[in-house]
Parts: sequence; structure tokens; C-alpha cells
Amino acid sequence: MRVIPLLLTLALVTPSFAFGADISTGDELEATIRGLDLAEADAVLRGDFVAVDKLWAPDMVVNNPSNEVVRSSRGRVRTGVVTYASFVRNIESIEIYEDTAIAMGNEVVVPSGKSPGAGTTIRRRYTDVWMNRDGAWRLTARHANVVCPN
Repeated sequence: MRVIPLLLTLALVTPSFAFGADISTGDELEATIRGLDLAEADAVLRGDFVAVDKLWAPDMVVNNPSNEVVRSSRGRVRTGVVTYASFVRNIESIEIYEDTAIAMGNEVVVPSGKSPGAGTTIRRRYTDVWMNRDGAWRLTARHANVVCPN
């Protein structure tokens, strides 16, 4: 009968050790995702599609502020319909679930050129879904919406 309490104790204690071991790894992974999320915004700002191609999954889908759900390959950024004079991303939360990371926060953008809203400051909320696919973290899904002024 002493085996059952021992097994019960091991079952309750072992997950907490495993969780504790993941804390530093989780911090490092969160820093990695934070860096990727900021690098993605910077690459979009600069129109650097060599960098974008390394960050976006080939099948990435976007629910964009123009009320469209599109594959990023046919989206407004990729086709040049939208360009930016300024793009500031403020990450408020990063949640990690095994091979998926979700970054959320707000963005302040100023479209440029012939983009809709060119020259105006636009505030939006965003959610980026990063997935570790074949050993590389790729932006796989994105949602951004304009925050209506009060």
C-alpha cells in the first residue's frame, strides 16, 4: 500500500519540476518570438520581401484591416497596394503553446504613397500566430483591425 502514495506523490511533483525546467527555456523562446515579431514589422515597413519570405509561412493567412481574409501571397502588403512611412508595433503579450506562439498588442502605422489612408496615423490591434514548422518559427496567421476613435 505504500506504493500508491509514492506514485501519487511522484505524479503530482514531477509535472511541477518539468514546468520549472521550462521557465528559462520559455523566457528564451519568448524573447525569440518577440524579436521575430518586431523584425517582421520592420521588414514590412522597409518593403524587404527577402526578409519577409524568411518570416512568413508560404501559406500564411491574414484577416486584414480592410475586412478581407487573404493568403499573404495575394495580400495588400505583398502586392504593394499598402506601403508604410512608419510602422510601430507594441507587443503586449506573448503566449506559447508547444509549437505555437501568439503575439498580441497594438500597432501605430502611417501608410504612404498611394496606400489607402496615406499620411494619416492609424491605430490598430493585432494578433500574430507563429508556428514552429520544420524547425523554423514562421508567421502563419495574422489579424489586424483598426481601432475606432472614441
